[in-house]
Amino acid sequence: MPVGVFDSGLGGLTVYRAIRKQMPDQPLSYLGDNAHAPYGVRGADDIYRLTCAGVERLWDEGCDLVILACNTASAVACKRMQEGWIPADKRVLGVFVPLIEAVTERDWGDTSPPREVDVKQIALFATPATVASRAFQRELAFRAIGVDVEAQPCAGLVDALEDNDLELAEAMVRSHVMALLRRMPNPQFAVLGCTHYPILEHIFKAALGDGVKVFSQANLVAASLQDYLKRHPDMVGADRSGRLLTTGDPQSVSDAATRFLSQPLHFEAA
Repeated sequence: MPVGVFDSGLGGLTVYRAIRKQMPDQPLSYLGDNAHAPYGVRGADDIYRLTCAGVERLWDEGCDLVILACNTASAVACKRMQEGWIPADKRVLGVFVPLIEAVTERDWGDTSPPREVDVKQIALFATPATVASRAFQRELAFRAIGVDVEAQPCAGLVDALEDNDLELAEAMVRSHVMALLRRMPNPQFAVLGCTHYPILEHIFKAALGDGVKVFSQANLVAASLQDYLKRHPDMVGADRSGRLLTTGDPQSVSDAATRFLSQPLHFEAA
């Protein structure tokens, strides 16, 4: 069976591409809710409703395991979904777990009390909704103490990337980095807390400087999924098909996605 990858728009394609590279034989179905993007400026109930609808559509595609390749959906909806909405034979995983594991160098299954870690200052760049949810700080606090997180809501950045306005997007990155560095001049780590942002990872790195280690999620999520499927072979079925779906206009989304990843992609109507 295919693994489902869900995002509010194009950003999850960075995760889709990383999984394809890590596991070329693993079938994937992708759903972008382009008709309702971006999620980062929506309210919590709206994000939850739209995320549930997207996950159910991927279940209809035969995807018993769905990755929320959207930090906003992972931050705002994932925990609420896992607390009673998801059937016993389905799985929905967010993108925060691999990121927290990498930052703290602790496996998710490690249930020992929070402890000191090497990193003391983290810069978080994310959508306004992800920042407002404080989901990253909450999950981090379960595993690490003594870590200061300074979060920068990057309003408008997803829209610029979805519109393929890279000049504007790059200017926004530099502006958001400058704003954060005024509040936290010397972060050790920077977390790109939106799956759109890896497209501009080189701009973030240049603006932050050589001394800051930048964590981008796509490769971390792909490696984590590979490990998960090894431990849960029941989630891998015989169906080798997979599709790219969108709630928006398929031709427009196909064109935008092709520009976004610089490779041909063909979307169908969800």
